Amino acid sequence: MMARHGKDMEGEIHRSILAEAGVEFLLSGEEKVPLSCIEGKTICLFYSANWCRPCRNFTTHLVQLYTTLKTQLGKKLEIVFVSLDRDENSFLDHFKHMPWLAVPFDVNIRKQLSGRLLIEHIPSLIPLAPDGRTKKEDAVQLVEDFGPDAFPFGVERRKELEAVDEAKRHGGKLEELLGCNGRDYVISSDGAKIPIADLVGKTIGLYFGAHWCPPCRTFTSMLAEAYNELRDAKNESFQIIFISTDRDEDEFQSSLEEMPWLAIPYADKTRYDLSRIFDVKGIPRLVLLGADGKVLGTDGRAMISSYGAKAFPFTESRAAEVEAALRKEGEGLPGEVKDSRHQHILKLDVAKAYVCDACRRQGRYWVFSCDRCDFDLHPACAEEIKE
Repeated sequence: MMARHGKDMEGEIHRSILAEAGVEFLLSGEEKVPLSCIEGKTICLFYSANWCRPCRNFTTHLVQLYTTLKTQLGKKLEIVFVSLDRDENSFLDHFKHMPWLAVPFDVNIRKQLSGRLLIEHIPSLIPLAPDGRTKKEDAVQLVEDFGPDAFPFGVERRKELEAVDEAKRHGGKLEELLGCNGRDYVISSDGAKIPIADLVGKTIGLYFGAHWCPPCRTFTSMLAEAYNELRDAKNESFQIIFISTDRDEDEFQSSLEEMPWLAIPYADKTRYDLSRIFDVKGIPRLVLLGADGKVLGTDGRAMISSYGAKAFPFTESRAAEVEAALRKEGEGLPGEVKDSRHQHILKLDVAKAYVCDACRRQGRYWVFSCDRCDFDLHPACAEEIKE
């Protein structure tokens, strides 16, 4: 007697998991199909419910992934929906948005399948292990992080993908970090394509932001001031790449119109990859890469806010130098001054940003301020009056 092929055996094990829970057939739309239809495929059980908003959101994402893997990439994948809906009408309303299979709505069956795989929350996407008796990790986060690259899912695939991210994060190769699928350029606000190779050897700021975010718009102005100051000084060894988290292409264009630097194209998935690689959980965020392409720091926002262009090339040693120079400058200033343009004593203070009430220009670092009123003076402006 010939031994059965491994894939056939795996298909039988998967069928047995469903059969042991009482499943006699699966649903494909309104049609009943036999359990044998899942033979030879990677099988995932998708636990979801129509009442669960995260489930509905993830279902939309999963449909795109499923279509890409099966239609475009020809992967042998099948998803089987296990409903945790409250009634059959809710199940049917949820299932009609899914292109995959489903277990017929049955409370006892879902209890059996949920208990066997220890389902504690939804949505859950469980790739069935070949032996049918162990559970691979829930693939929801894996799919959200890596999209189609997550296939065939599971712990080993995550380790492989995280190793690739680690290599890009610390490898110092800008072309691999910023490029994707043959794209070897970034774009300017006027649509010009700038080769990534032209950025090699420069200090790079990866700016994660969005037009809808008020703190981003504030920081964009501050960052543009530092960027333009360096450019005016003929320092072209610093460049910024905008990684948009805007909601659509129009918002992205609105962001780019306010920025004098470069960007990753909005349609490019590299935007999502970079957010994952550098663990960006909130915006605005500025990640600084040194001239060797390796990470200098992940909190460039604080450095720009504190020191502006003075901190270039944004190393820790340069920040320490600027801090020491500022302390020395402060030691040479009086603790308070009386200015004829204001009725109160003005005290020496430090501010990340302010507008001088004498010359109306923006200031940073040392300032003479009124602790009763909103009145600020550049030290230079106050000194002129004192003299």
